[in-house]
Amino acid sequence: MNQRILCFIFVGLSGTPLPAQKYFDFSPRATDAYQKIFSLRFEEVYLVLDALQKQEPDNLIRIFLDNTLEVLRIGVDDDEVAYSRLSKNMEARLYQLSRGEPRSPYYRYTQAEIRLQWAVLHARFGHYLSSLSDIKIGYALLQENQRRFPDFMANYKSLGVLHVLVGNVPDDYRWAVRLFGGMQGDVRGGIAELESLLAYAENNTFLFQEEVLMAYSLLQLNLNNHPEKAWNVLKSSRLNPKSNALEAFVMANVALKSGHCDAAISLLSGVPKGAAFYPFHYCDYLLGVAKLQRLDADADLPLLRFVANFKGENGMKEAYQKLAWHQLLQGKTAGYYHYMWQVKQQGNARSDPDKVALREANSGEIPDVRLLKARLLFDGGYYNRAFDLLKNNSADYDANPRNKLEYQYRMGRIAQKMGKIDAAYRHYETTIRLGENQPWYFACNAALQIGILQEEAADYKNARYWYQKCLAINPEEYAGSLHGKAKAGLNRLPE
Repeated sequence: MNQRILCFIFVGLSGTPLPAQKYFDFSPRATDAYQKIFSLRFEEVYLVLDALQKQEPDNLIRIFLDNTLEVLRIGVDDDEVAYSRLSKNMEARLYQLSRGEPRSPYYRYTQAEIRLQWAVLHARFGHYLSSLSDIKIGYALLQENQRRFPDFMANYKSLGVLHVLVGNVPDDYRWAVRLFGGMQGDVRGGIAELESLLAYAENNTFLFQEEVLMAYSLLQLNLNNHPEKAWNVLKSSRLNPKSNALEAFVMANVALKSGHCDAAISLLSGVPKGAAFYPFHYCDYLLGVAKLQRLDADADLPLLRFVANFKGENGMKEAYQKLAWHQLLQGKTAGYYHYMWQVKQQGNARSDPDKVALREANSGEIPDVRLLKARLLFDGGYYNRAFDLLKNNSADYDANPRNKLEYQYRMGRIAQKMGKIDAAYRHYETTIRLGENQPWYFACNAALQIGILQEEAADYKNARYWYQKCLAINPEEYAGSLHGKAKAGLNRLPE
């Protein structure tokens, strides 16, 4: 599938050499560089790219690889200073790629991918209009490439993801899609595109297979309401978390969010480290969260490594919040307040989890320890332990409106996972009745979960009602992610 445009130096009648033709080729050396980039073996990548420049100076795949390495490194470091300094490289690289052979399927594909890579960073650092602009241009390039080269399978990797994401834009943000125009969303169609691509990769050599596997599993987890499917896809795949920190991180993230906390801890404890690998501090953060969800006494150690070594800002408030929770679980109220003060001082509040952490810090209210333990155990997949903590304790929370609401919500979540569906409905309906006009997210997610239960029961009329109910509730925390999941649910329902 990788097309090589042969490069010759022609000699004119005057005997003057004509310029070499620039071409696109994922040669063995370029393929090696690509694989090392995604294994975070950055020092080795620099050596391979130097050799690629010397041995294949007219191979423009190197420009694409340079960009992929740069963007991934900025993302791993969450380095906003480097982002501001280096983002100008995008236009220079696009110009270099435009000098390549237009008849190659990689001509438009590499330009589209570079725009999409930077679009991710634009959004991460709050430059949303720049992100949308590059997504729009990248989308158009991929569509044109698909028209010209319908058998070029790499097109479907990014188009599938874009079709899912654009199809899942909440109604409040549809204006942004209309502003840039031309992008068509289709959640089911995008998922089907990725599934077809994975089926193709099973029987054919496909360089981007691991990328597709990770994207597909994350979409199944976060938008398609199939966490167990997402985990099983990765668990049975060719991903190698023992030699690839990025793959270990994605697998552990999916494991953790699908109730396989022990598996996540095992994966993160075995992340490859050492001089050969670029440090990936987010793995320490995720390990700390996983150990906290298991109520391990040493959960603070990886979290402390993370806040000591990580130089970025996204996720810092949430990390200090988790350290505060650990102190609270150990009975150290002063330690809780110490780390909550750090929540106010460190990082930024762009993401929902960071915003929620800051909101907790500013409230001055200490979480109920038993409810906190139940929440953590539930998130880790320890449903029986969570149920044993809360059963028969409803009266303990009557005096505090927030805790009373959270108790009903937690019991509903636990009942749902334990297969006690009637009990889950009762707790969720109580949560919505008491909390739909409150600032907390409990009622919004309760409506979402009822929609999911109705969808699973093939009662699509009621599922639609509850997904719309979720969209009508506007909590001060997690509204974006919950509404996104409700919109995905509506998109899954048959007409």
